[in-house]
Amino acid sequence: MKKITLFTIALLFIACAETQDASPAAIAKIVAESFYQGDEASLKKHTTPEGFVTFSNLQKMFAKPKNSESNFKVIDERIEGEIAWVKYSTSYDKTLGIFKLVKVNGEWKATARKPSEKAPF
Repeated sequence: MKKITLFTIALLFIACAETQDASPAAIAKIVAESFYQGDEASLKKHTTPEGFVTFSNLQKMFAKPKNSESNFKVIDERIEGEIAWVKYSTSYDKTLGIFKLVKVNGEWKATARKPSEKAPF
């Protein structure tokens, strides 16, 4: 019985450690890397349904080799209640990118921006 309890506690600790840094910037990094590296499972996990459709439609045009370094850098981050904006740079693209993130069930998820929607930067 004691071994089962210790095993359960260890699994819980590992599961919690996996999502330790779930800040908008951390999620933006995961989304950018999964987008460019063609990791659809990770992209889907960290985006809203609308965001996943938008990103996966574009993903095929921008996929990079899995071993390439993203050199992801946060340029600016703004959190306004349940909405966050992350401006970033990567080695994959010469222009700066901006992700809009929304909180869904307590977790930040990247989502699609409306064409007329302005970022706060």
